[in-house]
Amino acid sequence: MKLNDHDFYAKTVGILGFGVEGQATYQYLMKKGIKPFVFDSLERDDFCKKHPRVKVNEKFILGKDYLKQITKVEIIFKTPGIPVLWPEIQSAIRAGVHVTSQIEYFFDNCPGTIIGVTGTKGKGTTSSLIAKILKEDRKDVFLGGNIGVPAISFLDQIKKDSLVVLELSSYQLQSLEQSPQIAVVLNVTQDHLDYHQTVNEYQDAKKSIVRYQNRNEVAIINADYEPMADFIKIAKGETLLYSTKKATNGCYVDSQDNIILMTAAGPIAIARVDELLLRGRHNLENVMPAILASLALGVEIKVIQKSLKSFKGLEHRLELVGSVNKVTFYNDSFSTTPETAIAAIKSFTEPIILIAGGSSKKSNYHELGKVISKAKVKDLILIGETAEEIAKTIDQGFRGRKIFGLTKMAQIVDQAYELSAPGDVVLLSPACASFGLFENYKDRGEQYKKCIEKLLHK
Repeated sequence: MKLNDHDFYAKTVGILGFGVEGQATYQYLMKKGIKPFVFDSLERDDFCKKHPRVKVNEKFILGKDYLKQITKVEIIFKTPGIPVLWPEIQSAIRAGVHVTSQIEYFFDNCPGTIIGVTGTKGKGTTSSLIAKILKEDRKDVFLGGNIGVPAISFLDQIKKDSLVVLELSSYQLQSLEQSPQIAVVLNVTQDHLDYHQTVNEYQDAKKSIVRYQNRNEVAIINADYEPMADFIKIAKGETLLYSTKKATNGCYVDSQDNIILMTAAGPIAIARVDELLLRGRHNLENVMPAILASLALGVEIKVIQKSLKSFKGLEHRLELVGSVNKVTFYNDSFSTTPETAIAAIKSFTEPIILIAGGSSKKSNYHELGKVISKAKVKDLILIGETAEEIAKTIDQGFRGRKIFGLTKMAQIVDQAYELSAPGDVVLLSPACASFGLFENYKDRGEQYKKCIEKLLHK
């Protein structure tokens, strides 16, 4: 059942979960003159402390039994973090409650063209690059979804010729019965098994991004992952493939490290890999679908090339901060696992001064230690409670210096700069959570960048 604003005036409406998306839905409905019920697991006192500006009244159903009362309403907006398969949700559906979501409502009422991006990794980077290219082409562009800006917050601003780039999670896609006009599928491996019951359920949720497309729409799919074959099978529109390993009908990387675009006139070299500011070969899987999506929307190749060569990536994710006396600083504070730190290290051929460590997530650092020992890590600054744990995983063959005991970001950056030489890279890629020395990964990255700014202006 498709919903519009008129449905809300005739029926009782509720919001299930009051996180970022729930709050945006609440504000949207209140502006329309609709006063929804709110269901949230926080106890009343905790809720009021967390949301001091919200006037809590009898329509706020709070506390541990909040799910038992959702049959009070006829329509409910479910937050993506609450699984649709929970018994209470299924019971409410059987009782006649129409369970929807903000993203479903958005698809029902968006007058513009939607470019949806999903995948296990890389959604934010790809979505942001597509939006950058489209803005460079002077198009009316909105960027939102799982990337942090709830789509409903800008729904009323969208016109027929607007382009909306949405990062879509499996949570958002699972109950969606529409597909975007342009669907981008990056990689679907294994994730969120705390939410989905099986890998198959997780992958099936993602398939909604192409399942409901028509013949006039476009699916852009990564050809390098085995599960992608199922996405290709069910795609009904034009299907463009991209690959880092082989030639395809869309975009690929050739043996000379050229990014090749297939056109009706033949293959065209868009850029060389080493021309991109966005480091790491894994990021090629984000660059190529952005190229294809932009072309599908009529952007000229020269505009795409300009955007590709100036895109630095998302903040705190292998973000180029700047260079001081030919020493280049990268901020990868978003790296909170050994796997992401390994990917960051492998993104460079230059000698690296690596800053790693933080608070423990009980990760296994042995593979990271092997990579540090074999890669071009010249020196190592180890911080936080995991410093010694990471140090123990490094082979005796490692000849670089290991620095311990630094507790302030200014000390850390100054030490890294002292250890460096022209041509080196200083890389903050902690492989750990930040709590202890820093509030969170954003605080850690911001402090790092501020210290580098000071170096730049000395």
